[in-house]
Amino acid sequence: MGWYAWFMIVGGILVGGGWLAYWMWDRKMQKEEEAKPKQRSERLQKTHSELSDWAQKMAEFKGPPQRKKPGGHDKQDG
Repeated sequence: MGWYAWFMIVGGILVGGGWLAYWMWDRKMQKEEEAKPKQRSERLQKTHSELSDWAQKMAEFKGPPQRKKPGGHDKQDG
């Protein structure tokens, strides 16, 4: 075997080991993140409260009063 073959074998082992180490580190980070309680940003909380207030106002909204049409125009002859 020439120097190129040895270089490729050693390089493949190093790259494979690097990917394995990265995968293990990433998995550890995911588990730690899942264990932490979810933190909501101040902006998200503000937006959520504004949306809740708007939804409550819309639920209470009754709309403008309905007008009665003058007699005879609501029926169509035909």
